[in-house]
Amino acid sequence: MKPDAIDFANELAQMRVDQTVASMRINRNAVSATHCEECGEDIPEPRRIAVPGCRMCAECQGITEKLNKHRR
Repeated sequence: MKPDAIDFANELAQMRVDQTVASMRINRNAVSATHCEECGEDIPEPRRIAVPGCRMCAECQGITEKLNKHRR
């Protein structure tokens, strides 16, 4: 392989890592819902502060994550 091809491959790999890390970061400015989209119950303020942008209560979020895990 030419050094140029190796350099390009390394840059591409680093770009993908950077994109993945950026997509996993929590947006601290996101607005959380006050009521769960699944069950309609109030989302406690500590959860809304800890998980900015949350749309579900912790219980419904846990159920959703378990269901999605089994679907993979």
